[in-house]
Amino acid sequence: RLRLGKGLAKMLTLDKTLAVGSQLEIDAIDGTDIIPLSHTLAAQCGYSVESDPWGNTKVFASLLGCYVDNQVDVVFTLGLRLRMYRDGHSEQVKHVTETCSYSPWASREILCDRNYMEVSLGDLLCSGAAVAPNGIWKMTFHTPDPKVMLLTDAQRAGYGAMMTQTRLTYSVEVAGVPMEVFSVSTYYKTGNLIVDSAAACPTGGVVFTDKVITWHVPRRITPLISSAVKILETHMGIYGQRLDKTKMATRHYKMSVMESHIIIEIPVGSPDGYYKSHAQDYAYHITYTVEPMLELLWRAENTQADTRYKVLFPITTPLMPRPPHVIDSTVPEQRVFDILLGTFLHDVELMNITFTTRVLTVAECNARGFDVQEHHFANGSKTFSLRVPFSDELVLKQNPDPLTTVYFLPLVFGLLVLPEQTPFPHPAELEASREDVVLPTITGSCDQENFYFSVKYGSKQDNFQTMMLHAGSWRELDTELAKLYSLTGNGTHFSIVVPFTAPAAAFELVHFKSIRARVDLLLLEMPNMWQLDDLSLACYFPLTTTECYSNGTATALAVKVESVSNLNPEYLTLRDQSCKPAFSNDRFAFFSFKLNSCGTTRTFFDDVMVYKNEIALPYNTGKQSRKGPSAPEYRHTVSCYYLLNHTKTMAFRASPRRTDPVADPGVGHLVVQIRLSQDSSYALFYQNEDYPVEKYLRQPLYFEVELMQSTDPQIEVVLENCWATLHKDRTSLPSWDLIVDSCENLDDLYLTVFHPVVADTRVQVPAHIKRFSINMFTFTKDDAVLKEQIFVHCDAVLCDTTKPDGICSGQCANALRYANSLRPTGSKRGPRATDASQYKKQISSGPVLLSDSHLF
Repeated sequence: RLRLGKGLAKMLTLDKTLAVGSQLEIDAIDGTDIIPLSHTLAAQCGYSVESDPWGNTKVFASLLGCYVDNQVDVVFTLGLRLRMYRDGHSEQVKHVTETCSYSPWASREILCDRNYMEVSLGDLLCSGAAVAPNGIWKMTFHTPDPKVMLLTDAQRAGYGAMMTQTRLTYSVEVAGVPMEVFSVSTYYKTGNLIVDSAAACPTGGVVFTDKVITWHVPRRITPLISSAVKILETHMGIYGQRLDKTKMATRHYKMSVMESHIIIEIPVGSPDGYYKSHAQDYAYHITYTVEPMLELLWRAENTQADTRYKVLFPITTPLMPRPPHVIDSTVPEQRVFDILLGTFLHDVELMNITFTTRVLTVAECNARGFDVQEHHFANGSKTFSLRVPFSDELVLKQNPDPLTTVYFLPLVFGLLVLPEQTPFPHPAELEASREDVVLPTITGSCDQENFYFSVKYGSKQDNFQTMMLHAGSWRELDTELAKLYSLTGNGTHFSIVVPFTAPAAAFELVHFKSIRARVDLLLLEMPNMWQLDDLSLACYFPLTTTECYSNGTATALAVKVESVSNLNPEYLTLRDQSCKPAFSNDRFAFFSFKLNSCGTTRTFFDDVMVYKNEIALPYNTGKQSRKGPSAPEYRHTVSCYYLLNHTKTMAFRASPRRTDPVADPGVGHLVVQIRLSQDSSYALFYQNEDYPVEKYLRQPLYFEVELMQSTDPQIEVVLENCWATLHKDRTSLPSWDLIVDSCENLDDLYLTVFHPVVADTRVQVPAHIKRFSINMFTFTKDDAVLKEQIFVHCDAVLCDTTKPDGICSGQCANALRYANSLRPTGSKRGPRATDASQYKKQISSGPVLLSDSHLF
């Protein structure tokens, strides 16, 4: 587009669709010559270029500048060649030629433009003939001291001089002072002609406020006026175009002619100007730019000559800080950060966002599921919105208390000012909190044998520790306990099964036929040690502590309860302190005795005979005392009731026998088996396909010997001897005794432990089953560990309970006699007798492998 004005430069506007993203080079067309316009040559010849924030480029050319065809100061023709480059390659070449006509000019015209000042004088003749441009001899510049230059020196210094048929033009690059004065005397070679010229252009005089730009121009420009003058016309304009009073009033422009100044007031933000973004020191600023014009016409009283004075004065405000604002519209219940960043001018772009661990472009943010949008307004401004779900991994999370989650999103917006490509950041830190934590929960139940616990994960899944009160102290449910208590689970919960005889069960109360046991679980959040949930589950389980037999014997089970925490069952005795447990461990003591021994008393009540004894601690065991606050008393009463006179009535009816009765003898076999249990509950056993079984050193091995396919209560299984070998052959060497003459091997550092058997859904006759446990060991030879498998063998005797004698007196019934006698060690055994009677059974189990990973 061309916009022309009298005494003014031509202005060509290049649309942004051609200019944006391109590098522009301008050449002047002078006939057949193409002259590149460098910055210096452009200022010397009256050309300038300017771009606005929208990418529109404006090219200004003086009508009286170099390479403009001037026909008698009426018709002017301008030719330009525009070259646009993208990525270093020429993309478009455009030729522009414009011709304009003008009416007669004033005697003297002075123009102040962006990068030059211009003065033209009319009716300049020498000896009746036109003076050619090359007729200039020298020029004297008054600065204010005179400085003489030949024409060639002046041109090299950046000054331009040319002749038309009626006028002479000079231009100079503007330096940046309040009033720049140009005064020169030109000497011509012909006719001794001397011409004095002067121009003065303001470079200051602007006062800024937040709302108004005030421009002061001296009313009497002293360097240009030598006598009294009369101002004939005063005009204000924008971008070289005059404005009438109506337009000025509509746009709130004011021009006041004062005694010393002409004052122009322009509102900041007027539609004739434009705002521009800047990133000064990486902070967001804006400026406002407008180009007012002041045009004066005055007449000198002494010469009656007119002078037209025109100033084109681009004004740009100082940098105005405009820090962006972050408006947080987050609604925590929607679980999304929702923010608005702004406002910005149209020339700002959002390029990327820096999060705590990575930098994402706008496209990458949207591809990730964020919502980044740009919002435009009618006034040309814009904002940017961002939505980020709380669930994204880039959002930081913290729990100040068990139920509350605080979500943090620190980020830095990466912004860019166009077209300069100037970056600047703006940080923001978002925070929201919700009571959205679903805590894990524990539920539990019991049956006749086990505790059953289920832990349901909350919203934090398994981000907690499960603690169990195990053997009197809190312990994490680690891999070992998880395996011991058959842990199973999925993505929502896990479950464990705890036998009531397990170390995790604490015994609270003992009754004649039952025991009250308790298991405590606790869920902790680490590292804050917050208690998320807990459950203390107590149940009654069937347990017979005293059994009285018709043969005058009794068995009693003493249980260590929680209220006597420091009790060692090993030291419990009957009233006769020589009657010690036949079996004991850290929780139980098992007694087997005759009712006419061990201090048992007998009392008669009507037709009932009562036998009583008491299990207690001796007064001084050497390790703990029955008395004193640190060792509470422990007493357990054992009672057996027998009827003195008991008659059973049976009715029968006789019928004559047809034949004499004949005995029908039965022939068969009694089967005895030995099995290895998976744990102390004796609920699950290893099958044939599970062998060889791998165990760690000193890990308990639980064995069960059972009489199969028999319901005869008068038969009792007694383990006579048990031993271990390296080979399947029960007579092979080396061997190690585990049970000798129905008792544990007292030469063993880790004694064999007998476990009581009580009736339940599986066990119909407890006398048909014997249970014992040993610690996993290995044989050595010459102090070298033999990392081989072991086999366990036993001789089981089937006894008639109606005839208790010898080995059939009961399992380890004569333990005291054996303990006080000298028995040969069983570290090495010779071949065993295999001539078993019809009541003796030989059984074996194995192999069991030693795990290398726990060998020490």
